[in-house]
Amino acid sequence: MRKTFRDKNNFEYWDERWASLEADEPMKNIHSYPLKYANLVVQNKDQKILEAGCGIGRILRYYHNNGYKITGVDFIDNAINKLKKIDPTLDVQKGNILDLEFENKYFDVVLAFGLYHNFHSEKLHKSISETFRVLKRGGKLCASFRADNIQELIIDWIRKDKNSRHKEFHKLNLTKKEFTKIFEDHGFEIKNVFNVQNMPFLYKFKFFRSKKHKKFDENKARQEGYKLSFIGQLIQDFLIKFFPESFCNIYLLIAVKK
Repeated sequence: MRKTFRDKNNFEYWDERWASLEADEPMKNIHSYPLKYANLVVQNKDQKILEAGCGIGRILRYYHNNGYKITGVDFIDNAINKLKKIDPTLDVQKGNILDLEFENKYFDVVLAFGLYHNFHSEKLHKSISETFRVLKRGGKLCASFRADNIQELIIDWIRKDKNSRHKEFHKLNLTKKEFTKIFEDHGFEIKNVFNVQNMPFLYKFKFFRSKKHKKFDENKARQEGYKLSFIGQLIQDFLIKFFPESFCNIYLLIAVKK
């Protein structure tokens, strides 16, 4: 378990990040994280789905536009306002995973991508307890968490001098064993755990991006997935095939409420 720090607290970080971007278009790459994995638990249009930490809406808008019953919750006002403005029919509201305003056993599915690693200690436990509370018995959770592995150690080492004086908690990195245990301890039955790349490390370098992604456009990357060039993808596939535990940047679990 490792903690990393920035010069802004999590509210300030996410408020600034979502303020700098337009509302997402619906994600369209079904073979890329996170949509690829969300589709493993979203099975029919009768399910009630919660996206906790919906951000600026790429997953929320995808399912909404395809006729699913999905509610998005985020604690950043400007993200919620952008989504309501771009599509007033969205079921999106301000809320916090630490204290959700939903009845017990309300949802069939909870999607939570890049959410839980924003907490540590008692807040992490509270966020998972709230998730468990609002899920129906037999309901499914699809959630990702920042990995504690070689790749993330390298990235944090590169940033070390830049972040050495930063005191605000930024994220928690867990090993796969730590990640699964904390959800098991809260009553979840783990069905699958995947080694996943969100933004590949090589994507940070212009040379390794696909031709249409040479000029970095985060909204485009969020919609299409972070696409690498042929060479970049070859290297990435090699690393993930032979060193999956070391060169993913997140772990993603699918779990069931027992």
